Amino acid sequence: MITVFAVFLLTLLVITAVAIVRTENLFIAVMLAAIFSLLMAANFFILDAADVALTEAAVGAGVTTVIFLSALALTASQERAKPSARMLSVGVVSVTVVVLLYATFDKPRLGDPNAPVQQHVAPWYLEQTPELIDIPNVVTAVLASFRGYDTLGEVFVVLAACIGVLFVLSAGTSGGPQPVRPETPGLRHHLIPKVVGRLLVPFIILFGLYVQFHGEYGPGGGFQAGAIIATAFILHALLEGESAGLRAIPRSALLTMAAGGAIIYAGVGILTMLLGGSFLDYSVLHSNSVKGQQYGIIAIEAGVGITVCGALLAIFHAFAAREQS
Repeated sequence: MITVFAVFLLTLLVITAVAIVRTENLFIAVMLAAIFSLLMAANFFILDAADVALTEAAVGAGVTTVIFLSALALTASQERAKPSARMLSVGVVSVTVVVLLYATFDKPRLGDPNAPVQQHVAPWYLEQTPELIDIPNVVTAVLASFRGYDTLGEVFVVLAACIGVLFVLSAGTSGGPQPVRPETPGLRHHLIPKVVGRLLVPFIILFGLYVQFHGEYGPGGGFQAGAIIATAFILHALLEGESAGLRAIPRSALLTMAAGGAIIYAGVGILTMLLGGSFLDYSVLHSNSVKGQQYGIIAIEAGVGITVCGALLAIFHAFAAREQS
C-alpha cells in the first residue's frame, strides 16, 4: 500500500514539475512550486526521513513561497517571451533522464540492511549513541555532536547567504535618507486570513519551540525550528503589515540574531577548548561526559535556530522594503 502511495506521489511530482515549466504566469508557478515542496515533504516522510520532511515543509513550502511572492511583487506577473533553444533543452533533459534511470539499476533495495551505507559508519553511530550521548534521535547526535564541525559550517553558510542576499537587495540604493513609503495594510482587512492567521501564529511559535527542544527525542532541531518560528513572524507581518512585524522583532535585532546564533555555536566550541577538551567536544561541559554532550547539543541547537530564524526574517523584510518596480 505504501509503495502504491509513493508511486502516486511521484506521479504528482512529475505532473507538478511539468506544469511549473509550462506555465507563463509567475504567480501560478510559485504556487505550484509550493505544492511541489509539500509533495516532496510527503515523499521524505514515506522514506522515514522525518527531519528532512519537516525542513522541506517549513522552508520549501512555507518561507520560500513567501519570499518568492515578495520577489514577484517587484516583477511582472507574466514571464517575458524570449527565444528558446527548444531542441537543446529537450536533449539535455532526455540525457539527464536516461542517466538517472541507468543509475537506479545499481541502487540497493530500499531498507536493505546490507546496503553499503548501512555497512560504513551507520552501525557505529547506532551502537555508540546510547553509550556516548544517550539520546533516542541518532540524527541529532550525528549532526550536532559526531559531525558538529559540518553543522557549524552550515550555520555560517546560512549567515553568509543572508549577508549576500541583503547586499544584493540593497544594491543601487543611495546612502541618503530614503523616501517614506506608504504603510502596507497587510491582510488585516480580509476577515478569513485575519481570524485564522491570528489564531495560528501562537500555535506555530509553540510548535517551533517544541521542535527546537524536542529534537533530541524526535524529528526536529534548530534548522527546522528556526524556519517554523520565522514562518509565524512572517505570517504576523503579512496579516498586520511590515511595520507591525518590525515592531515585534526590529531589523537590528534580526541581524543580531543571524550573527549571534553562529557566535553561540562557535562560542560553545571555544568554551570546550578552555575547559581542556577539543573544539566542540561537549563532554567537558559536565563532570558526567554524557550530560556534557546533552548540554552542548542543546546550546548549539539553540544557536542554529536563532541564526536560521534571524536570517529568514531579515531576508523577508529586505524583500518587503523594496519598492515595486
